[in-house]
Amino acid sequence: MGFDGGHPHRRRAGAAARRRRARRQGLLAVLGLVLVLTVLLAGGPAGPQAAAQEGAPAAAAAAPADLRIQARSALLVDAVTGQELYAQDPDRRVPPASLAKIMTLDLVFHALEQGKIALDQEVTVSEAAWRLSVQAGIGGPSAMFLRVGERVRIEDLIRGVAVASGNDASLVLAEAVAGSEQAFVAMMNRHAAEIGLQASRFSNSHGLPGGEQHVTARDMARLALHVLAAHPEILEYTSQKTFTWKDFAPQPNYNRLLFRDRRVDGLKTGHLAAAGFHVVATAKEGERRLVAVVLGAASDALRVREAQRLLDYGFQQFTNTRVAFGEGGRQVVPVYKGARPRVTVEPAASPVVTVPKTEAGEVRTRVELRDPLVAPLAQGARVGTLTIEDARGRVLRTVPLVTAEAVPRGGLFRVFWDSVRLLFRDLFA
Repeated sequence: MGFDGGHPHRRRAGAAARRRRARRQGLLAVLGLVLVLTVLLAGGPAGPQAAAQEGAPAAAAAAPADLRIQARSALLVDAVTGQELYAQDPDRRVPPASLAKIMTLDLVFHALEQGKIALDQEVTVSEAAWRLSVQAGIGGPSAMFLRVGERVRIEDLIRGVAVASGNDASLVLAEAVAGSEQAFVAMMNRHAAEIGLQASRFSNSHGLPGGEQHVTARDMARLALHVLAAHPEILEYTSQKTFTWKDFAPQPNYNRLLFRDRRVDGLKTGHLAAAGFHVVATAKEGERRLVAVVLGAASDALRVREAQRLLDYGFQQFTNTRVAFGEGGRQVVPVYKGARPRVTVEPAASPVVTVPKTEAGEVRTRVELRDPLVAPLAQGARVGTLTIEDARGRVLRTVPLVTAEAVPRGGLFRVFWDSVRLLFRDLFA
């Protein structure tokens, strides 16, 4: 009986041996190429980016049916986590009225930090600002009651805006910061874009009618969060219940929540006939801080009541919980081609989420790291994402993971050796 090419088991073994020889030869060729490239190239593979990116806060939590807010729009946000706890038509555009002064104060405090102005600096009241004061004197909009040509301290003007909602004081501050209100308005709109106010437009420093101007509840909440993070000292002014200027009778703060809820310490109210009654209120209880926005209520009493309902709902129904990451909030991970073989990774922000009190123990996390990590790595470089989800898998918050220290490029041998390691890892993954 003849053979047709030999025993089948031997044929298979021979084929396997030939494949192994081919693989070794190919590997040697690739290794030679790696050596050449290692010497010639300074860079290295950056590795794929983590799939998850920093995202917007989760959608507002489901609220009781009886929480329906009597206003054009409303929003409740946790100031620590940025999560929306209640939303009602939050992207509806309405005239800002005096809520525009939150942006004015924000830019004033930025100017203070930059040394452009000083709290004890005196500035001159312009005729345009004085005319706004005259309007208030005959039953018009609110004012600090400034006189043309008088010199007023910046800090007094801040109080006049934060407490008495003075339109005249807003204009004087705008002119002090930018030279003219026109230039200041350009700063307002530029800054609005920089901090992510996607649907807001300002046409003056005080919010009185004139030109194209509109805001949304979501944008006002975002502005409030920015101010609280960048200028927490602003609450020293917005929490004052009265403002006394010269021999005028003390003017009470328009934010009536200050007089009924000890947790409330800001920020601002607004009212125009065409807009209704607005309030952006912030309150602190323990380690938690909330921001409630009510736009377009039918009366001052109604905006106070509805904002109070939102704040009570947020404090009573929700809690903040911190999730664990690594050991002591840090994790050590390998680095290729670096002067050190490892780097410490940590969350860029405190990994805290806001959840209903009934679900406080049910959050879970998902970690995605760039793989491989290849030096050089700067301190604070983003290398991954910590995603925090509720029990149903709904994303509550995403927090960037960053390097706690820099890892410079390693020497030639380290770069070559790690290039080989990466090659083998890719071949046999």
